[in-house]
Amino acid sequence: MSLLFSPLRLRALELPNRIQVSPMCQYSAVDGSMNDWHLMHYGSLALSGAGLLVIEATHVSAQGRITHGCSGLYSDDNAAALARVLGFCRVHSAMPIGIQLGHAGRKASSERPWEGRGSLKDGADPWPVVAASDLPFAEGWPVPAVLDRDALRSIREAFVRATERAAALGIDLIELHSAHGYLLSTFLSPLSNRRTDEYGGSRENRMRFPLETFAAMRAAWPAERPMGVRIHGSDWTDSGWGVDDAVAYAAALQALGCDYVTVSSGGVASAAQIPVGPGYQVGLAEAVRRATGMVTCAVGMITGAAQAEAILAEGRADQVALARAMLFNPHWPWAAAAALDSNTALPPQYARAGAATWRGTIPTGAA
Repeated sequence: MSLLFSPLRLRALELPNRIQVSPMCQYSAVDGSMNDWHLMHYGSLALSGAGLLVIEATHVSAQGRITHGCSGLYSDDNAAALARVLGFCRVHSAMPIGIQLGHAGRKASSERPWEGRGSLKDGADPWPVVAASDLPFAEGWPVPAVLDRDALRSIREAFVRATERAAALGIDLIELHSAHGYLLSTFLSPLSNRRTDEYGGSRENRMRFPLETFAAMRAAWPAERPMGVRIHGSDWTDSGWGVDDAVAYAAALQALGCDYVTVSSGGVASAAQIPVGPGYQVGLAEAVRRATGMVTCAVGMITGAAQAEAILAEGRADQVALARAMLFNPHWPWAAAAALDSNTALPPQYARAGAATWRGTIPTGAA
C-alpha cells in the first residue's frame, strides 16, 4: 500500500491520506471577510481528494494582515463569511478542514503580489506595523513599533479570540504560523530580535512569546482537536536561525501539546539567497523529525507522486504539503493515486475519473 495514501491520526482526527493542501494566501478578502472567490477556490480544493485542506493564513487582527486583501478572523463579519465558505465545502465534501492563524508583524501593510509586493505607499491606506524590534524588513520598508508587554498581551489575546471563533465554526485543526518573517518568527530569529528583556537574547528567550501564544491557544482549543505549527528551519543566512534552533523550538512546542510541525524556511532576511528547487526544504523537516520524533510535514516544491512517496518511505516526513502543484492541478491527488496504484475520495459525479478506470495509464499532473 502506498504510504502517501495511508491514514494519519492526529488526536481524534483521522486524515484519510498524507497529502495536505498547504495554506495559500488569496489576497482577495474584503475587510478580512471571504467572498465568492473563496467559495470557488476552496470548493474546488475540497474535492481534490487530499487528506487535509488548510485555509490560507487568516489574521487575528486587522493590523496583522499582510495586505488589504488578506482574510481575518477578528470580527463577527469575518466569522460569518468563513462560515459560508465552510458550509459550501461541507455540503459536498467530507474532507477535514484546518485553518492557519497568524499575524504579519513588520511585513504587514504590504501590496498584493500582483501589485508589487512592497510596503504600501502613502495614498494606498497603509497602517502602522509592529515587530519584536525596531528593524524594518528591508530598505524602504517602515520601521516597526516595538511591542511592549501590554501590546504582547493584546496580540496573544487576539490569537485566543480567533482560536475560539475557529472552534465555534467547527474547524477541525489549527496551524499557528510562526515562519516566513511574520510576527512570531521575528521573535525567533536573532536577525530580527534585538530585545534586551525576557523576550530577547538567548534562544530560550526568543522562543518565549511564540510558545506563550501557542500555549494560550492550545488551552482555548478543544482537547480532542489537533493543533500544529508552521516553523522555519533556516534563515538561509549566516548568524541566523538554523535547523538546530528549529529542533529546539519543535521540541518545546511538542511539550506544550503541539501535534505536528510543518517545516518551511526563509522570510526573515530580505537579502537571503534561498536555494529553491525540488524538495529544497525536505531536509529541514527530516532533521526535526529525526531529532524529536514528532509528526512532521514537509513542504516546498513537492510536485510529483513518486517524489512525495519517497519522502515518506525514506522516513523524512510523515505528511507532505502541496501549494503550487495544487493550484496547477486541483485534482493532483487523483493523478497521484493512479500513479501509485492507490485510491482516494472522489465525488460520485466524478467516479469515472477514479484511479481504477485508467487501466494502467497514468493521467498527467502528478508524475
